Amino acid sequence: MTLPPLRHCADPYPCWPGRQQLFPSKAPNSAVRSPRNAPSTGLSHPWLRIATGAAAVFLMAGCATTPPSNPENICEIFREKSGWHKAAAKTQRKWGVPPQVTLAVVYQESSFRHDALPPRRYLLGFIPWGRVSSAYGYAQAKDETWADYQREAGGWFASRDNFSDALDFMGWYMDKAQRLNGTSKWDAYGQYLNYHEGWTGYRQRSYDRKPWLKRVAAGVQKRAERFGAQYRSCKNNL
Repeated sequence: MTLPPLRHCADPYPCWPGRQQLFPSKAPNSAVRSPRNAPSTGLSHPWLRIATGAAAVFLMAGCATTPPSNPENICEIFREKSGWHKAAAKTQRKWGVPPQVTLAVVYQESSFRHDALPPRRYLLGFIPWGRVSSAYGYAQAKDETWADYQREAGGWFASRDNFSDALDFMGWYMDKAQRLNGTSKWDAYGQYLNYHEGWTGYRQRSYDRKPWLKRVAAGVQKRAERFGAQYRSCKNNL
C-alpha cells in the first residue's frame, strides 16, 4: 500500500512529524460491499467510522495556526482567533493569570509562531552545532520544564505547538512563581523574570547581572499594560 504524503500545517513543518493516513481507502476483506458506482469511503464498519472521526478531531486539534494578522492588538487577535480567546479565558479561570500577561509573554517568546525555536549554536563561528537550548513552541518551554508540567498538570498528550496547552503551561508556571516567590500573576515584569531565569534564579536575583533582560521584561510589562487596556475595551463583545 502506498502511503499518501504528509499533511502540512505550516511548511516546512508537518502538524505532527511522521503523521500519516491512519486507515486505507477501503477496509481489507470487508464483508460489506459498497453500492455500485458509489464512492468507497472505507468506513463501512461502525468502529472504523468512530476511530477515523476521533483521529480527524485529533489531527485538527494538533494543527497549529499562523500568527495573527495584527499581533499588536489583543482585541484583533481574539477576533481573528476565537479559540485563542477561549484558551486565554480558560487559563485565567484555572490559574488566575490574566490574558494580557500570557499573551504579552507569548509575543515576546515566539511572536505567536507555533514552531518557534531558539537561535542556533555555531562551532568556529560558521558550522551549525545545534540550538542554544531545547526551548520550543509558542511558550518556548524547555524539555525538562515541559516534562514537569506534563507530569504535574498538563498530561502526556499536551503539546508545545498547541496554543491552549502553551497558555495552560504558562498559567501553571506563573501560579508556581506566585506560590514560591510571591510574584503577582498580574505583574508581567516579575513574572517574565521568573519565566526567563527560573524560580530559583529569580529568588537569587540572577537578573540583576543582566541589564538587557530587565529591559526586555520592562517591554513585556508595557505590552501587557497595553493589551490589558485593549482587552477591557472589547472583552464584553468577543
